[in-house]
Amino acid sequence: MAGSIRNTAVLASAVLLGGLLAIGLVVGGSYIKRAAEVWQQSSRSVTVRGLSEREVPADLVLWPFNYSVSANSLGDLEQQLSRDEQAIRDFLKAQGFAPEHVSSTAPRITDQFSNQYGGQRPDERYRAEATLLLRSPNVEGVIEAIPSATSLVREGVLLSPSYEYRTEFLFTGLDDIKPEMIAAATADARNAAQQFAEDSGSQVGQIRQATQGYFSIEDLDSYTPQTKRVRVVTTVDYSLQD
Repeated sequence: MAGSIRNTAVLASAVLLGGLLAIGLVVGGSYIKRAAEVWQQSSRSVTVRGLSEREVPADLVLWPFNYSVSANSLGDLEQQLSRDEQAIRDFLKAQGFAPEHVSSTAPRITDQFSNQYGGQRPDERYRAEATLLLRSPNVEGVIEAIPSATSLVREGVLLSPSYEYRTEFLFTGLDDIKPEMIAAATADARNAAQQFAEDSGSQVGQIRQATQGYFSIEDLDSYTPQTKRVRVVTTVDYSLQD
């Protein structure tokens, strides 16, 4: 009799344990399902890029005058350097540019007889190169004055233009337009996300992550370096909602 009672108690405990386990599996399975649905919704996102471009005029110009002279004595060389430098300064002043915007570099002097012998030697022993630089915000003034620079050649100034000494047009006002361009690029990115969301039957949610690209400033083209194209691209990750 006692053994029968014990068997009945064990059976009842097993049934109770099995029932609790079944309930736990049902409840746990329901929770896991809901958690999976929440995870699936939270993982839905779209990454888009937004572009902002703007054309701006250059606000600073660098106009270098590289010139060279030759002589058989250092004294004559120095006199010719001073003469050519003054001729360039007078030219720039006549064109309306402020003297304080003009700076000069130390001349580079070469002894052309070094390592040269006999008939290989040039007629004049010393050669010097120097550069005068105009750094001016008067961009239009420089554009108008460039064709007149040939008058220096008629005065005997031997100009040596090259890629190294080319006229450069710069834009220095990037900080003033950065906020508007970033806002425009972000708006462009959201428009792209909105289009994607409409095509997929979703709605655009909050920004999950955003990365601002670097600003690039380039010439509009090789013929109009005084006009610049400023460009920035932003990458934005938006969440998507049903």
